Amino acid sequence: MTLSQSHPDRSNAPLSQLEERPLDVLVIGGGIVGAGVARDAAMRGLRTGLVEQHDFASGTSSRSSRLLHGGMRYLAQGRVGLVREASKEKTVLRRIAPHLAQPLEFIFPTRKSSGWPRWKLGVGVKIYDWLCGVGQGGGSGSMGVTEALRRVPGLDADRLTGAVRYHDALTNDARLVLDTLNSAKKYGAIACNYVRLVDAKQDGDAWRCELEDVISKSKHVVRARSVVNATGPWSDRIPQSSTSLRLTKGVHLVIDRSRLNVADAVVLAEGSRILFVIPWGERIILGTTDTDYRGPLENPSCDDEDVAYILEVVNGAFPKAKLDPTDVVSTWSGLRPLVADPNGNPSDISRRHKISMSHPGWWDVTGGKLTTYRLMAEETVDAIAKHLRAAATPCRTATTPLVEGGAFASLSGILPPPVSAAAVSYFCLAEGACHLDDVMIRRTSWRHYHHNQLELAENVARWMAAELGWNDAHVESELQRYRRLTGAAELPAPHILAGHVNGNGHAVAGSHAPQPSSLASG
Repeated sequence: MTLSQSHPDRSNAPLSQLEERPLDVLVIGGGIVGAGVARDAAMRGLRTGLVEQHDFASGTSSRSSRLLHGGMRYLAQGRVGLVREASKEKTVLRRIAPHLAQPLEFIFPTRKSSGWPRWKLGVGVKIYDWLCGVGQGGGSGSMGVTEALRRVPGLDADRLTGAVRYHDALTNDARLVLDTLNSAKKYGAIACNYVRLVDAKQDGDAWRCELEDVISKSKHVVRARSVVNATGPWSDRIPQSSTSLRLTKGVHLVIDRSRLNVADAVVLAEGSRILFVIPWGERIILGTTDTDYRGPLENPSCDDEDVAYILEVVNGAFPKAKLDPTDVVSTWSGLRPLVADPNGNPSDISRRHKISMSHPGWWDVTGGKLTTYRLMAEETVDAIAKHLRAAATPCRTATTPLVEGGAFASLSGILPPPVSAAAVSYFCLAEGACHLDDVMIRRTSWRHYHHNQLELAENVARWMAAELGWNDAHVESELQRYRRLTGAAELPAPHILAGHVNGNGHAVAGSHAPQPSSLASG
């Protein structure tokens, strides 16, 4: 059996169902915005399909800071409307997906000459409270130097004037996408990963879309009365699109919590940039950067400069930590598809979203934030229903729970689920996992959380083989593919040898580190 044949037969998979009769809505892109549009459209009774050229949530939607937030920084920039919008959506998500919206307190230390005076931030967090409304996990407050040092052990006291506190929420970005898609499918949507759009042409009052199954190479033609381009960083690469993007890159590092034992999230700020220290179970997420990006869209690199910048900022705030690249458990890099503005600092570009119809029945959805995805989807489906003159039901996504029970509901949460063959079976058979990294990275975060992730990957590959009919050659091919991904995602430091770990799961010193140009995030 050849490698391509060792995949299960996809001829009877959801892709063939898309051809049965014309769709009302075809969504291109399986990230959080595309998933949100598919769920909303399906819940309103529109015949809905979604295709994603890679795995669901494989782009920006699995590479965020994992925060649901209104945006304190945007408030400082005077973007009150954006903060109000995001704060309202944060409240909605805490209502419909409480398992993916964990309240988190943030401590924002203030220092002399940092550009963030405590009195000004104190006023700001009270305004933030008002915009967020009731039920956001607690109120804000201000504290002096002594209390700030007690709340954040190890914090540098130099120039410290105190701190303010406020509340946002921690999420699991990839799982939010998958739960949204699972809900969409419950309401009749057909979602297919590893299917790419080859071409799209207007054909009467519909779009004739040529699709290709990336795994089987089979070709399919689907007709849709409307098409939604929700491809994130790829949006302006699609010929039918009229959008223009400015991409910025955000890098994140994961370290052990024992290296920086903070109980609450900490905000580190100097000038216009903000970096978060975010507790995540037994780990800490550090990030993020915000720099212009013009490289390949798939697997954006985590460069020496990115790592050095983050560690320098954190070590400056916590001088006794003395973090270095050997402390890093994993990294990821994501691209922000911002509505183009050629002028100004990347950090100052608006995070507002834009919905436009570039051709009759063709919508481009760009910009926005993870927190506001549901609103973006609602506004998009409103426009589609009006265009189609469809007797669609009103939007119900703000009140309908994302997960409504089920035997495997416990697999969804902020932290990685327990490692088990039963979980892997579910991911393969119910959630379309086709490759090892689909499970290790997006459905579980096991790759980013566990030191022994390479050992775990071998077990997961065997479990996937049992469900998907892989032969030994295919199992080895998947392991090699995964090692390349994780090796490329490791730090570009000369002491790291990609793909090798010691008994404690840490990288072993070596002389053949990957060059920065080959680095890719998971």
